Amino acid sequence: MKNTLKIMVFAILAIAMLACGGKEKKLTQEDLKAAEATLFNEDRTVNEEAAPQVAETFCKFVEQNPNDSTAAQWLFHAMEINVLLKDAEKSAELCNQLTSQYPQSHWAPRSLLLLGSFVYNDQLNDTAMAHVTLQRLIDEYPESELVVDAQKSIEYLGLTPEEIMTLIMMSQFEEEEEEEE
Repeated sequence: MKNTLKIMVFAILAIAMLACGGKEKKLTQEDLKAAEATLFNEDRTVNEEAAPQVAETFCKFVEQNPNDSTAAQWLFHAMEINVLLKDAEKSAELCNQLTSQYPQSHWAPRSLLLLGSFVYNDQLNDTAMAHVTLQRLIDEYPESELVVDAQKSIEYLGLTPEEIMTLIMMSQFEEEEEEEE
Protein backbone atom coordinates (compact mmCIF):
# COMPACT_ATOMS: atom_id res chain seq x y z
CA MET A 1 0.00 0.00 0.00
CA LYS A 2 2.83 2.40 0.85
CA ASN A 3 4.46 1.72 -2.53
CA THR A 4 1.16 2.32 -4.34
CA LEU A 5 0.69 5.59 -2.47
CA LYS A 6 4.24 6.70 -3.33
CA ILE A 7 3.71 5.85 -7.01
CA MET A 8 0.42 7.76 -7.08
CA VAL A 9 1.97 10.84 -5.43
CA PHE A 10 4.91 10.70 -7.83
CA ALA A 11 2.56 10.34 -10.82
CA ILE A 12 0.41 13.29 -9.67
CA LEU A 13 3.51 15.46 -9.17
CA ALA A 14 4.88 14.48 -12.58
CA ILE A 15 1.57 15.32 -14.28
CA ALA A 16 1.36 18.64 -12.45
CA MET A 17 4.94 19.54 -13.44
CA LEU A 18 4.28 18.67 -17.08
CA ALA A 19 1.08 20.69 -17.10
CA CYS A 20 2.77 23.73 -15.58
CA GLY A 21 5.93 23.38 -17.66
CA GLY A 22 4.00 23.42 -20.93
CA LYS A 23 2.84 27.00 -20.46
CA GLU A 24 5.18 29.64 -21.81
CA LYS A 25 5.43 32.99 -20.13
CA LYS A 26 3.46 35.55 -22.13
CA LEU A 27 5.89 38.23 -23.25
CA THR A 28 5.14 41.89 -22.61
CA GLN A 29 6.38 45.17 -24.09
CA GLU A 30 8.67 45.45 -21.05
CA ASP A 31 10.22 42.07 -21.93
CA LEU A 32 10.86 43.33 -25.45
CA LYS A 33 12.47 46.53 -24.21
CA ALA A 34 14.66 44.52 -21.83
CA ALA A 35 15.74 42.21 -24.65
CA GLU A 36 16.37 45.20 -26.89
CA ALA A 37 18.63 46.73 -24.24
CA THR A 38 21.00 43.75 -24.57
CA LEU A 39 21.34 44.11 -28.34
CA PHE A 40 24.26 46.53 -28.31
CA ASN A 41 27.55 46.55 -26.43
CA GLU A 42 28.79 49.61 -24.56
CA ASP A 43 30.82 50.63 -27.63
CA ARG A 44 27.59 50.58 -29.70
CA THR A 45 28.56 47.46 -31.65
CA VAL A 46 26.06 44.64 -32.05
CA ASN A 47 26.20 42.07 -29.27
CA GLU A 48 26.43 39.08 -31.61
CA GLU A 49 25.96 36.65 -28.73
CA ALA A 50 22.70 38.20 -27.60
CA ALA A 51 21.34 39.26 -31.00
CA PRO A 52 19.86 35.89 -32.11
CA GLN A 53 18.02 35.53 -28.79
CA VAL A 54 16.73 39.11 -29.01
CA ALA A 55 15.37 38.44 -32.51
CA GLU A 56 13.79 35.21 -31.26
CA THR A 57 12.17 37.08 -28.37
CA PHE A 58 10.67 39.59 -30.82
CA CYS A 59 9.33 36.75 -32.99
CA LYS A 60 7.92 34.93 -29.98
CA PHE A 61 6.08 38.10 -28.93
CA VAL A 62 4.52 38.33 -32.40
CA GLU A 63 3.55 34.66 -32.24
CA GLN A 64 1.90 35.18 -28.84
CA ASN A 65 0.34 38.55 -29.75
CA PRO A 66 -0.39 38.55 -33.49
CA ASN A 67 -3.08 41.23 -33.12
CA ASP A 68 -0.96 43.62 -31.06
CA SER A 69 -0.62 47.03 -32.72
CA THR A 70 3.19 46.77 -32.46
CA ALA A 71 3.54 43.21 -33.81
CA ALA A 72 4.65 44.27 -37.31
CA GLN A 73 7.23 46.63 -35.82
CA TRP A 74 8.78 43.87 -33.67
CA LEU A 75 8.80 41.49 -36.62
CA PHE A 76 10.63 44.13 -38.66
CA HIS A 77 13.17 44.61 -35.86
CA ALA A 78 13.74 40.85 -35.76
CA MET A 79 14.37 41.01 -39.49
CA GLU A 80 16.82 43.91 -39.06
CA ILE A 81 18.78 41.87 -36.53
CA ASN A 82 18.97 38.93 -38.91
CA VAL A 83 20.14 41.25 -41.70
CA LEU A 84 22.90 42.51 -39.37
CA LEU A 85 23.82 38.89 -38.61
CA LYS A 86 23.85 38.20 -42.39
CA ASP A 87 21.27 35.43 -42.03
CA ALA A 88 19.69 35.85 -45.45
CA GLU A 89 17.35 32.88 -45.14
CA LYS A 90 15.87 34.03 -41.84
CA SER A 91 15.68 37.63 -43.11
CA ALA A 92 13.68 36.51 -46.16
CA GLU A 93 11.44 34.33 -43.99
CA LEU A 94 10.66 37.25 -41.67
CA CYS A 95 10.03 39.61 -44.60
CA ASN A 96 7.57 37.12 -46.09
CA GLN A 97 5.86 36.68 -42.72
CA LEU A 98 5.58 40.43 -42.23
CA THR A 99 4.23 41.15 -45.71
CA SER A 100 1.71 38.32 -45.52
CA GLN A 101 0.51 38.88 -41.92
CA TYR A 102 0.68 42.68 -41.90
CA PRO A 103 0.46 43.82 -45.54
CA GLN A 104 -1.14 47.16 -44.59
CA SER A 105 1.57 48.03 -42.08
CA HIS A 106 4.10 50.69 -43.05
CA TRP A 107 6.69 48.11 -41.97
CA ALA A 108 5.84 45.85 -44.94
CA PRO A 109 7.36 48.04 -47.69
CA ARG A 110 10.32 48.75 -45.41
CA SER A 111 10.96 45.03 -45.10
CA LEU A 112 10.89 44.63 -48.89
CA LEU A 113 13.39 47.47 -49.35
CA LEU A 114 15.67 45.97 -46.70
CA LEU A 115 15.45 42.51 -48.23
CA GLY A 116 15.97 43.67 -51.81
CA SER A 117 18.70 46.23 -51.25
CA PHE A 118 20.73 44.79 -48.40
CA VAL A 119 20.13 41.05 -48.35
CA TYR A 120 19.75 40.10 -52.00
CA ASN A 121 21.86 42.84 -53.59
CA ASP A 122 24.59 43.61 -51.04
CA GLN A 123 24.96 40.36 -49.09
CA LEU A 124 24.09 37.71 -51.68
CA ASN A 125 24.91 39.61 -54.90
CA ASP A 126 21.66 38.22 -56.33
CA THR A 127 20.56 41.13 -58.49
CA ALA A 128 17.70 39.16 -60.04
CA MET A 129 16.03 38.50 -56.67
CA ALA A 130 16.85 42.04 -55.55
CA HIS A 131 15.08 43.39 -58.64
CA VAL A 132 12.03 41.15 -58.10
CA THR A 133 11.78 42.17 -54.44
CA LEU A 134 12.18 45.89 -55.10
CA GLN A 135 9.69 45.74 -57.97
CA ARG A 136 7.25 44.03 -55.61
CA LEU A 137 7.54 47.03 -53.28
CA ILE A 138 6.79 49.37 -56.18
CA ASP A 139 3.85 47.28 -57.41
CA GLU A 140 2.23 46.46 -54.06
CA TYR A 141 2.88 49.77 -52.30
CA PRO A 142 2.74 52.46 -55.02
CA GLU A 143 1.81 55.14 -52.46
CA SER A 144 4.77 54.36 -50.18
CA GLU A 145 7.42 57.02 -49.65
CA LEU A 146 9.93 54.21 -50.31
CA VAL A 147 9.00 53.78 -53.99
CA VAL A 148 11.59 56.35 -55.10
CA ASP A 149 14.24 54.56 -53.02
CA ALA A 150 13.24 51.22 -54.56
CA GLN A 151 13.44 52.70 -58.07
CA LYS A 152 16.89 54.13 -57.38
CA SER A 153 18.00 50.83 -55.87
CA ILE A 154 16.89 49.02 -59.03
CA GLU A 155 18.83 51.53 -61.11
CA TYR A 156 21.99 50.87 -59.06
CA LEU A 157 21.70 47.05 -58.78
CA GLY A 158 25.01 45.30 -59.16
CA LEU A 159 27.06 48.48 -59.22
CA THR A 160 29.97 49.21 -56.93
CA PRO A 161 29.76 52.22 -54.60
CA GLU A 162 32.24 54.00 -56.87
CA GLU A 163 30.08 53.38 -59.95
CA ILE A 164 27.01 54.61 -58.09
CA MET A 165 28.83 57.75 -57.00
CA THR A 166 29.92 58.40 -60.58
CA LEU A 167 26.32 58.07 -61.82
CA ILE A 168 25.06 60.44 -59.12
CA MET A 169 27.74 63.01 -59.91
CA MET A 170 27.05 62.77 -63.65
CA SER A 171 23.34 63.20 -63.02
CA GLN A 172 23.93 66.27 -60.86
CA PHE A 173 26.29 67.71 -63.47
CA GLU A 174 23.68 67.22 -66.21
CA GLU A 175 20.98 68.85 -64.05
CA GLU A 176 23.21 71.87 -63.43
CA GLU A 177 23.87 72.22 -67.17
CA GLU A 178 20.14 72.08 -67.92
CA GLU A 179 19.45 74.76 -65.30
CA GLU A 180 22.05 77.06 -66.87
CA GLU A 181 20.42 76.84 -70.31
